[in-house]
Amino acid sequence: MNRYDSAKEIYTAWGLNTDAAIETALALPISLHCWQGDDVRGFERNEALGGGLAATGNFPGRATNAQQLMEDLDAALARTPGRHKINLHAIYAVTDSPAARDQLAPEHFRAWLDYAKARGLGVDVNPTLFSHPLAADGLTLSHPDAGIRRFWVGHCKAMRRIGAWFAKELGQVCVNNIWIPDGFKDTPADRMGPRARLKNSLDEILSESYENLIDTVESKLFGIGLESCTVGSHEFYLNYAAKAGCVCLLDNGHYHPTELVSDKISSMLLFSEKLALHITRGVRWDSDHVPVYDDELRNICTEIVRCGAWDRTLVALDYFDANIHRVAAWVIGLRNVRKALLNALLLPHDMLKELQDQRDFTRLLALQEELKLLPLGDVWDELCARAGVQAGIGWMDGLAVRNT
Repeated sequence: MNRYDSAKEIYTAWGLNTDAAIETALALPISLHCWQGDDVRGFERNEALGGGLAATGNFPGRATNAQQLMEDLDAALARTPGRHKINLHAIYAVTDSPAARDQLAPEHFRAWLDYAKARGLGVDVNPTLFSHPLAADGLTLSHPDAGIRRFWVGHCKAMRRIGAWFAKELGQVCVNNIWIPDGFKDTPADRMGPRARLKNSLDEILSESYENLIDTVESKLFGIGLESCTVGSHEFYLNYAAKAGCVCLLDNGHYHPTELVSDKISSMLLFSEKLALHITRGVRWDSDHVPVYDDELRNICTEIVRCGAWDRTLVALDYFDANIHRVAAWVIGLRNVRKALLNALLLPHDMLKELQDQRDFTRLLALQEELKLLPLGDVWDELCARAGVQAGIGWMDGLAVRNT
């Protein structure tokens, strides 16, 4: 008996089907963020970040153009099992000469459409409301200057049109996620005004309907230089999404360090048809570390499975670590999320729920601890084999460092 057959027998004794779990774990599409590959510089100006964001580290081999970034994405996808999408920010438009952000059009993303089509990938999009002269003072869609707001509204509208084009051309739903850096370093004298302007801007941006385009709005607790107030807070977007009919996106690095996104998922799903997630790893007040196979990642994926929300949850990654090999950062994060999903599928949820309902918390705790030692690794290796990717640390073989 090989290791997988032995593990399968153990899980069967718990009433769990490892073959079905592997099939389901491979089926959920995870959206891979392109901006890990080049430290969120993009191709517009190829400059360092702004708007309360920072990528730290100077590991060699950063992608400096579209061809290199696509090559690096290929290297990452070849090492990760399961279905994937590519998540693009507006600054990754591939053009002969830079286009103003409010003038971006589908032709500026033709190279990405060809890339995705050739590989059977879906595409998600994001307007880029940072690292730009009109975002230099920390305000965009909530800016008191109507002309600046108009520029950013135009940009967000352009990206929605591009997202709808991707959805039509690829035959897959496209997620358009709006995140803004707007906020204040010190205590503001007026919070209502900026939030009212943000609401009005979003109303205008979302005024047109598109088929197979899902709009999401993403909050953040604070940004560098924006420590005292962010206009797009969790409460603002939670209420706005409920009123406007878009989707609230939760990034698990965008909350207080003691606040857990895994605890929010069931509540969100009770009141919203869809839930969007950006998976990262917060370390103290920093939000963009590579996800590791830790308690919170496992708990997030467990909640998705427990809630039966496979077809309602939009999963994407969002981090940028320039301190390690950038392709490896993608692979480590992607594999850990897929691994956590597999783990969640191999838990006896009905049994555990029954113990909770019976108030038998002693046995519940004992079983939860016992389950941690089930041979998940052997099932993961089988999943990798069926997907045609290397199990174990062998995926690092041939991972070169580019000379740039």
